[in-house]
Amino acid sequence: MTPQRFTALGLLVVALVFSSQTLSSKALWAAEESLYERLGGTYAIAVVIDDFMNRIVGNGTLNANPDIDAARKTVPLPGLKFQVIAFTVQAAGGPKIYAGRAMKESHAHLNISARERDAMLADLRASLYRYNVPDREQKDVIDLVNSIKGEIVTASN
Repeated sequence: MTPQRFTALGLLVVALVFSSQTLSSKALWAAEESLYERLGGTYAIAVVIDDFMNRIVGNGTLNANPDIDAARKTVPLPGLKFQVIAFTVQAAGGPKIYAGRAMKESHAHLNISARERDAMLADLRASLYRYNVPDREQKDVIDLVNSIKGEIVTASN
């Protein structure tokens, strides 16, 4: 084998090894991608949460709860949106930016029933659908919300 062919063959082998390592690294990276990254990061999450919060403010089922109605009159909507966005970003695996109270503490005084939570989930699903969030990510967001159900639903009615 001539030195030129040996060098060319060596370069080809190095290129193939590097390519396979790069591909396997990319596959590994994709497998480890957080929900935060799969949702598109903070700005994409903020768009969906903004729409979602606008929906729940007008939700008749939620508005019928006098404790929720009273809280809405004391908590400015932009501040509440900020807190929900920050919580969602952090819970989905993004930067740790949520500085609010624990979910149980934040919701205990609202006396939220399972029916009211279901109404909220319907609004969340509508917002996820509106912004074409893929099915897998929609399921993961709903699973995330379901994981804190016991901290939110405090009323037995």
